[in-house]
Amino acid sequence: LARRVRRSCETAGVKHRVLAVARFSEPGLRTALERDGIETIACDLLDPGQVGRLPRVPNVLFLAGRKFGSTGRPDLTWAQNVVVPSIVAPHFAASRIVVFSSGNVYPFAPAGSTGSTETDGVDPVGEYAQTCVGRERVFEHASRERGTRCLLFRLFYAVDLRYGTLVDVARCVLSGTPVDLRASRVNAIWQGDANSYAFRGLSLCESPPLPLVVTGPESVSVQTVAEFFGQRFGRPVRFSGTPGLALLGDPAKCVSLLGPPEVTLLRLLDWVAAWVEQGGRS
Repeated sequence: LARRVRRSCETAGVKHRVLAVARFSEPGLRTALERDGIETIACDLLDPGQVGRLPRVPNVLFLAGRKFGSTGRPDLTWAQNVVVPSIVAPHFAASRIVVFSSGNVYPFAPAGSTGSTETDGVDPVGEYAQTCVGRERVFEHASRERGTRCLLFRLFYAVDLRYGTLVDVARCVLSGTPVDLRASRVNAIWQGDANSYAFRGLSLCESPPLPLVVTGPESVSVQTVAEFFGQRFGRPVRFSGTPGLALLGDPAKCVSLLGPPEVTLLRLLDWVAAWVEQGGRS
């Protein structure tokens, strides 16, 4: 995302500082970003003193958080997803903030559903989803009390070649592991398109904050996708589980405001198949 912002500024002939703030626990990442012209600042966002030393910038993309699937430390998930926003939001009160959230704030629905929209109420299932609502509420409070302009970026399952719903299905098929059909339909959007929406979403920040469902334009049949990969890999496909409820989003508003994704589902499936088949990194 930082690289995309940097490239977009250069293409437009506009000079902007692009800063990446993180703990930078991944070896080599900080050096790689700086090589690409991105300033880096090492910061533990749970430390108010360190956050207080961050430069106040007009535009903030807030991606910090513990993701779904992180288990064993629910206390840390609450701290990262709710306490960190309470430290960060006051510091950037005058900024525009795109707040990365999740479709997990919505309830599960029948697999034939068109998906949740911005007008639907939140009804989180489980502690991770509850912390996602908590993150949104902290930024909403900052917006209403201080006038901070925010966008609640409710992302449904970005797919990179290294991770995501489609990658999980492809790896199951290639390894001969049964594909779980309990969630029989899923959303998917190319990570690059999600990044593009996030960057351009700065123009949609409002007070009180605007929620935005962000995903690909169609819900994806897990069985159909698995059969696609089976044909591509020349492998039999095995299934398990009884189809039940699904967590789906309807991105009609996002598409109307920011246009359709550049990468189609078919192209994304081709990319994922090629990457997984050649043993690409997960």
